[in-house]
Amino acid sequence: MNHNFKLISERILAGGNPTTREEALSMLAASDEQTLSLVEAASDLRRYYFSNTVKVNYLVNLKSGLCPEDCGYCSQRLGSQAEILKYTWMKPQEAVEQAGYGIAGGASRICMVASGKGPTDRDVERVATMIEDLKDEYPQAEVCACLGILKEGQAQRLSEAGADAYNHNLNTSEDHYQNICSTHTYQERVDTVSAAQEAGLSACSGLIVGMKETDQQLVEAIFALKNLEGDSIPVNFLMPFAGTPLEDTWELTPLRCLRILCAVRMVNPEKELRMAGGREMHLRSLQGLALNVVNSLFLGDYLTSEGQSALDDLKMIQDGGFVVLGAEDRNLVAEHEAILREKKLESVASNNSCGTAPCSSSGGCGGQGEFSSLPVPRKRGAGTDVAPNA
Repeated sequence: MNHNFKLISERILAGGNPTTREEALSMLAASDEQTLSLVEAASDLRRYYFSNTVKVNYLVNLKSGLCPEDCGYCSQRLGSQAEILKYTWMKPQEAVEQAGYGIAGGASRICMVASGKGPTDRDVERVATMIEDLKDEYPQAEVCACLGILKEGQAQRLSEAGADAYNHNLNTSEDHYQNICSTHTYQERVDTVSAAQEAGLSACSGLIVGMKETDQQLVEAIFALKNLEGDSIPVNFLMPFAGTPLEDTWELTPLRCLRILCAVRMVNPEKELRMAGGREMHLRSLQGLALNVVNSLFLGDYLTSEGQSALDDLKMIQDGGFVVLGAEDRNLVAEHEAILREKKLESVASNNSCGTAPCSSSGGCGGQGEFSSLPVPRKRGAGTDVAPNA
């Protein structure tokens, strides 16, 4: 099942037939030696549709933990023993304040997320108020809501409030879904994405990889996302939190992660492709190379885990010859370094050198530029009194 990956990308760019399932399988099965050739082919598509821009997204976790669902990959699941932040709904003013950190760091989209199977109508009104307040403060910002499975009329209300997009990941293939969750169905996820699209919201739906899926199941999931016709595809790499059913599940290597991203790009050449949670842990030193395949990332921390420092994210983008979408004329690295210097002076003045500003090393406080090989629970940003990593 050997394919010339360059010929596939050239065929697509010439308006020929799209990538087939067989070809996608061959990409996942490529050897380590073939992987750079695959990256080159995928990069041609990425550059054609997105030039050298990187879209920066920023997560605000509006409500953390205490979820009644049993998704095996999730640190917020029912019965999880993971030592994560747990808090109920934050106030609208706090949500806007947290979003502002990400916008200052170059984020053009704010992803407002809440744990749970799905929102009540009262929850939707609460989030609608947050969206309206955020749009008043930052009218240029895009807002993507992620609240779980929606009921009738809820997507429309979010759209009326000013939401631009709705995220609900398929996560894996339909036939593998029952192995990772029993409290809701794959079809409910598909239906929620469809409801968001019918309400005029841009659909964001993606994957979590490394959950014991086969290559065939992964290809089925990639093509299911293609059939959804969403606008953006986040690819998350399993963070095996202690205290969850998938703890100690380590199936991914950096080159394997690259091949997965390439397969998604080659099947969905014109879609916004985001390297999302777990990229630091699994892509490691190949994150910069992955920017030649993806055109989007989350800045800083995730929902319940720490990410690479925002400054290191911005340096990685700059070092690779890329520019942040919407901030092409700004030197975000210099801006961020100036903010950190100012915060450091403030923290020294208050004799509190750790906790009043985002850490500048990749591993957070004491990280010395090294990112942990295990998930590090987030203890800063939303739901805390500590400034976020943004």
